[in-house]
Amino acid sequence: MDPAKTPLGQMLLDEITPVVMVLSTPSVEDACLKNGLSFLQMLTPFSSFNNIDVPVRTASDQPYRLQKFKLRLYYASDVRKPDLEVAKEHLKQVITEAGEKEFSELSSDTPEINHVLENSQPGNAPSWLQIFNKELIRVVSFSDHEAFDHPVACLLAVSSKDEQPINRFIDLFNTNKLPSLLNDGVMDPKILKHYLLVHDNQDGPADRATKILTEMRNTFGTSDCALLCINSSTDAPIKREENPWASYNSDVSPGPDLGFFLNTDDITMIKDLMQDLSSKHIIPSMEQKIRVLNQQVSATRKGFRNQLKNLWWRKGKEDSTDSVNGPMYSFSSTESQIRVLGDYAFMLRDYELALSNYRLISTDYKLDKAWKRYAGVQEMMGLAYFMLDQSRKEAEYCMENAFNTYLKLGSSGQQNATRCGLWWIEMLLARDLYKEAAPIYFRICGEDVLHSAVMLEQASYCYLLSKPSMLRKFGFHLVLSGDHYNKCDQIKHAIRTYRSALSVFRGTTWSHIKDHVHFHIGQWYASLGMCDVAVKHMLQILACGHQSKTTQELFLGDFLQIVQKTGRTFEVSRLQLPVINISSLKVVFEDHRTFGSPSAANTRESLWRSLEEEIIPSFSTTKSNWLELQSKLISKKYRESSVCVAGEAVKVNVEFKNPLQIPIPVSGVSLICKHFPGTVEVGPDENISRMENDSVGECEELTACRDMSSENSFLVSEVDFLLRGGETTMVQLSVTPREEGTLEVLGVRWKLLGSIVGFHDFDFNHVKKNGLKGKRKGKRSANENLKFLVIKSIPKLQGSIHPFPDKAYVGDLRHLVLELRNPSEFPVKNLKMKISHPRFLNIGNQESMKSELPACLIKKVDSIPSGANANPFNMSDTVFMFPEGTSVQGATPFAWPLWFRAAFPGDISLYMSIYYEIGDISNAIKYRILRLQYNLQVLPSLDLSFQISPSPLRLQEFLVRMDVVNKTASEDFRVNQLSSVGSNWEISLLQPVDTIFPSQSLRAGQSISCFLTLKNCRSLSTAKDSISLVPKPVKSDIKLVPQGTDDSLYDTRSEPLVNFHHYEKLQLESLHEAQRDLNTVDFVLISRPLQSNRNTGSVDPPLVMSHYACHCSTASTGPISWILDGPRTLHHNFSASFCEINLKMHLHNSSDATAFVRITTSGSAVNDGHLNSVNMPQSASSPDDQGGWRPVTPVNEVKVPSNISGTPPEKPLSLGSVSPYIWSGSSSTNIHLESMSSAEIPLQICVFSPGIYDLSNYALHWNLVLAEGRGDQDATRQRSGRCLGYTYYLTVLQST
Repeated sequence: MDPAKTPLGQMLLDEITPVVMVLSTPSVEDACLKNGLSFLQMLTPFSSFNNIDVPVRTASDQPYRLQKFKLRLYYASDVRKPDLEVAKEHLKQVITEAGEKEFSELSSDTPEINHVLENSQPGNAPSWLQIFNKELIRVVSFSDHEAFDHPVACLLAVSSKDEQPINRFIDLFNTNKLPSLLNDGVMDPKILKHYLLVHDNQDGPADRATKILTEMRNTFGTSDCALLCINSSTDAPIKREENPWASYNSDVSPGPDLGFFLNTDDITMIKDLMQDLSSKHIIPSMEQKIRVLNQQVSATRKGFRNQLKNLWWRKGKEDSTDSVNGPMYSFSSTESQIRVLGDYAFMLRDYELALSNYRLISTDYKLDKAWKRYAGVQEMMGLAYFMLDQSRKEAEYCMENAFNTYLKLGSSGQQNATRCGLWWIEMLLARDLYKEAAPIYFRICGEDVLHSAVMLEQASYCYLLSKPSMLRKFGFHLVLSGDHYNKCDQIKHAIRTYRSALSVFRGTTWSHIKDHVHFHIGQWYASLGMCDVAVKHMLQILACGHQSKTTQELFLGDFLQIVQKTGRTFEVSRLQLPVINISSLKVVFEDHRTFGSPSAANTRESLWRSLEEEIIPSFSTTKSNWLELQSKLISKKYRESSVCVAGEAVKVNVEFKNPLQIPIPVSGVSLICKHFPGTVEVGPDENISRMENDSVGECEELTACRDMSSENSFLVSEVDFLLRGGETTMVQLSVTPREEGTLEVLGVRWKLLGSIVGFHDFDFNHVKKNGLKGKRKGKRSANENLKFLVIKSIPKLQGSIHPFPDKAYVGDLRHLVLELRNPSEFPVKNLKMKISHPRFLNIGNQESMKSELPACLIKKVDSIPSGANANPFNMSDTVFMFPEGTSVQGATPFAWPLWFRAAFPGDISLYMSIYYEIGDISNAIKYRILRLQYNLQVLPSLDLSFQISPSPLRLQEFLVRMDVVNKTASEDFRVNQLSSVGSNWEISLLQPVDTIFPSQSLRAGQSISCFLTLKNCRSLSTAKDSISLVPKPVKSDIKLVPQGTDDSLYDTRSEPLVNFHHYEKLQLESLHEAQRDLNTVDFVLISRPLQSNRNTGSVDPPLVMSHYACHCSTASTGPISWILDGPRTLHHNFSASFCEINLKMHLHNSSDATAFVRITTSGSAVNDGHLNSVNMPQSASSPDDQGGWRPVTPVNEVKVPSNISGTPPEKPLSLGSVSPYIWSGSSSTNIHLESMSSAEIPLQICVFSPGIYDLSNYALHWNLVLAEGRGDQDATRQRSGRCLGYTYYLTVLQST
């Protein structure tokens, strides 16, 4: 890297160059002004040389050549420190002019961040920033602590028209007219003087000028005098293709006459003048001064001896107080001479010599605490290191040291710190250290707000150019810069920086900063009168739900003010307020599927399809899929199209959300549609063109689509509503086609706050359509998703169920009516119906149309017990066929009775599909389906449970415990009746009703328990006698109300109780496949609410309630039940013999399969561990031999002698040698029991001594033999088992 070719190198070659002080007479200025130029401006373009090629020899003997050289020309009046206020105004003017230019070149759209990154090059920053930096550096020109701004020469110009030109030259360099730098002793007034005589050729020939030049040379010396002739073009003005003064338009006076009278010879003479002045006078003079000063410095300061002397002399100055400039140094002081030597060497490119002298003087200034001079030397050392391309760390250290030292000086060093910081930044940028350069911009901001704005903007571009780019900091600093610009009323600059920041924030989740940027851009554009652009930006912040309520009110209020300023209504595509949830968009249309309520239309299509599989004929036979069905029953012309019917509305559910915390009024919400008459296919070119998110006022096509043929072809609905803060509402919009053809729904339109019209085209990829007909063979194009083929009007069935409850208690039984209407003049026929929950809704008979509850349920005296009153249609069928010939037409409604019962608690949805065929066969649609849905809340009422255990005394008798709990919070019920379903079970109470219900009711939260006996009255057969017994009347109903009340018995075998019992039983059978045997019983509990509660609460009180408990099992140990029958107590004289006791075992097979049973009685020890031995003597040899024996002391306490021979009468029988009793019959008995049959088995035991015996030491083994073909069905059924004997106590006493 060549430092001289970097931006910093170019800046140093332009700014740290020799200064020439210019003194001219008014006559010289007048001659130059003829060309629109001052004398200084006329010479300036020729004071810069790109190839001067001058040899230079400074302190060393080795010369080098200068190629590029420049002189800076200043009038003597300008050689002074610039006035800060004037400089600030000038800088402000530079920024303002740049803002006007940049703002006019802004594009209408903000660039994308990808485009910004691709074009992020070092030179892509706004060009005016470099101009501003140069102007900022010039603010600290002509400082007294620096020598590179001190004039090295003085050019004195006198006109040939002036009187006594020699005296004028002398007067020009008068002390009173010289700058303060010369008069105050800051710089050496003995500088090079060059005398120039200017002659205006328009004033006459140059004879007089030649004489004056001769006199000048005699007076001031031949080499220091020169003649310049100008304005030689007198005949015709000269027009140049390249004007030398064009690049200085910012400095010279504007106008077309720059250099008008200067011909080629004049320009050549000016060039030669400046060339000679530089190469023959200024450069040699600087060389000479460098050599002289270097000799003086070497003699006084260099060398070890001189350094010690300098340190000793300066010792003690460290204790002096700090000051801004330190001690005052005159131009003749050694320190000033060394500084001049360094600056002269720097300007002549001898950076080694300059650096050595800067180092030398740096220590002196530091010891003298001359901090400003010390910082200036450190600054020049850093620049020298940079130009030498050596020790980058040293260069940066020097710059940072100088920068920090300037800042410590406060306001007096702020301007110098700014210049130092800019040079330091350029030094880092030359090495692509953008990230390190950015913080320095931030540090040099200072207190000037406008100055800070420019620095922050430049810092942002450093973050952008970093590798990798730091986009967040880029955008953040742009926002800071724009905020500072706004504070200085630089609105156009603020807009420009904020717009640039948008490229970073677009597409991010940084909502607050995006809102800040858009809001202020909108306000600033509005202040400039550009309200259309302001509205565009304000629209981006309307949906600011993340902001506070106060901020939302501010945004919305300012937006309305800007809109009102325009005086017109804006039409905006994709308006963000309110927010439209396209993903929840749902289209509801009716083809062959019609809906009785909005809830039915919102139900999943798959649920309706599963319900309607058996209604449509093809489904019940071949189970064809939906597409095959459509191909058979719907015309091929409409098979692949969405079909709607003329006169029937197509509804679109659109979700609107208010993201704000404040309410917003929305009015005129309607669909945007197109209608094409006939069946003309619409080409792609006729579809609505998609609008961009930022388009404002370009919605003419959508508006036209809304208005096109709206009076004749279709009718759209309009909705007005108020969205509260944070509210989300689903709005149903409709369009009703009136004619056949093609209808296309394009979008939605609404009006916000009465002044903004919003449009939103539908994103068809997210639209959910109601009832799409299965899977499409190919993906439909976006423009076809909301396109409908409109066919002619056809009959549409309307239906309702009344009075359908909204809430009910479990068990609530009601009589309802299904009412169907057909407004069309064409009839519908072949009606079918299917209900999703037959446990809740049951289809009644036409005869029960006028039935009233509970009177229709009262049990009649002559009622037939076989259930002849049940629903005549087969309850196993799931589809109800209306009677043949049923037709619905005209205004007369068609009614059919329904029975309702709340089966279980919860939020329940009931679905009903009614199929009907259209009489007019010329229609495209041959059939339609009416879909009804009703929602209700079922509350808990009575909870019913049963526990059944076998009776220990009789076979086929059971003890039952019934628990009833009232789970309501405030309702009281009267339990009227308990019934066992069927004619096989007889029930009876074990306790009076008054003891069960003392208050004759079941209070809220109360629970009761009662005990019953249950007897199986099913016809029995025994192994000995298979003759069936004659059935007898069975008492299957018991009243649970006291005697004398008005409540009669209810017939549980009548409609609808028997029907609901059927479906309750089916439900449990589907859940418990194993409960198909005959050992189960079903119970029905009938209850009614108390009369005092009927008009209280939010629930319509029921008239009668039924509760079912199905599949209550009576088999506790298995399908085989038995009982041991025999004496319980007997007396026997054991002195005579042992006692033989005969027993009987009654067996019953309650299963539906044949059973093989084996009874084992292998002695008293067969039931090891299960005998109950009480008060056994401690001398017993083994508890296993004790059996179930327990000794009993006779009443008269007389010992009975044994009659067994060989045994002494006085010796008692040994308990360890003989068992107290034994089974004397067969040790194993097998029996074959048919299904539902009984048998008796004789048993016998022998008892050898008195006592109490437990005869449970036997076991019963059973094995079921299933019929062929039932093995797979009853795979989970238990087929065999082993049961231990029941406890049976026998007391045997010694007879007297």
